[in-house]
Amino acid sequence: MLEDAKLLDQDYESNTTRVSPHITIGDVTYATGLFWQPLQNTDDPVSEVSDASSGILEGADLFCIKQGKAPQFGICASSQGYKTGQFAGAVTLSTALGNLSSFVAVFKVDKGWWYVCVRNDIILSDGDIVFLNEKEAKDQFVSMLAVPDWGRKIAPKEWGIDGTEDVDVASLMSKGVRVKLQKIKALRGTKLYMVIAISSIVALWLISAVINNILLAPPKRPMIQPIQPKAIVKKEVPLPPEDIPWEKLKDPVSILERCYNNIAALAQISTPGWVMSEITCNAGGASTSWIRSTGRILYVNDAMEKSGLNFASKSFDAEGNVLAASVSIGDISVRNDKPNRNINDLRNTLNDFFQAINHDVALMDGEYTSNRKNIYRFIKFKFSSVNNPMVWKDLLTKFSGLEISMIKYNNNGNLWDYEGVIYAL
Repeated sequence: MLEDAKLLDQDYESNTTRVSPHITIGDVTYATGLFWQPLQNTDDPVSEVSDASSGILEGADLFCIKQGKAPQFGICASSQGYKTGQFAGAVTLSTALGNLSSFVAVFKVDKGWWYVCVRNDIILSDGDIVFLNEKEAKDQFVSMLAVPDWGRKIAPKEWGIDGTEDVDVASLMSKGVRVKLQKIKALRGTKLYMVIAISSIVALWLISAVINNILLAPPKRPMIQPIQPKAIVKKEVPLPPEDIPWEKLKDPVSILERCYNNIAALAQISTPGWVMSEITCNAGGASTSWIRSTGRILYVNDAMEKSGLNFASKSFDAEGNVLAASVSIGDISVRNDKPNRNINDLRNTLNDFFQAINHDVALMDGEYTSNRKNIYRFIKFKFSSVNNPMVWKDLLTKFSGLEISMIKYNNNGNLWDYEGVIYAL
């Protein structure tokens, strides 16, 4: 299923399918492209979202909750252009079509073609995408038509696909519920009440101290001779060691090799009647999910047992239609990999490298603030490729200060997504 790819010029002709993290419909801006996962702990969703933000999508600091028969949470990172208070487009659309448990749709929007896929009241993990390329949007839509029992199939009229309908997205979105993105680390619930209670106690104590020490205090006797205060010798507190980011980087070679092996093993699991979503991997492990089409829980459990993999976690949603699972890739060694280029030289070198192999890449400058308030600069890269991590291993590890943040594999399109950072001097 995963063949060793060869590094040929034609391998780099594909364009990045995901574009701006938000679209505008009517006068309303909606966030798109969130990473959706089933919500298990509805009593304390923030704890589950907080854990997921560090274990599934590194850097995620915003989230929203989709209520309903199958509660979910979506996470994203403000560093990628998302903003607090934006409405989650997939939630508004799914609630506008709330009478349907399953639908697949593509709408022509201002930034491209917005693809949304909901199965058994679950927004699929790859079911909220804005495509820049119309052909890729159409191919993704057509691939899902192989799955039976869609309550509604929506596509542009000009595509001419039998059994589909063209719907005005602005009119449809006006009927849905609008849910805003919130900060994951914001104070809420019990923590907020504790802060308010403690603040109230401190305020009462200060008022009491003022009344006792000023209004009710007896008159002071005149001092015959003032007492000279003793000189206070200020102790110097030693500064902690500098927190230099490139001195604690997870070994990128190990991440690329182990992620490839674990993704390959997961992708080879044959689950009759279940459809596998994309597989995501980082230093914390590899994870994916299966959506039931016609199968049973017995089938997918049997397939996972026969795979020989030691799963770190497995959990079904409340309806038994979605299975989320993860596999540990083991401990990754930490190494000191000092960069050897300044930020401008690094950016030019990266652009020249990808130009030489005729491959698209997205680069973005970033900063890391140490515990001593020193600024360390880096460049974040993101690209898609039909070539697996074993091909990219020798190419990417030529750069000092490299950190692999995420590797994602789309089993349907045999497409790999890579994200990481490279630190500069």
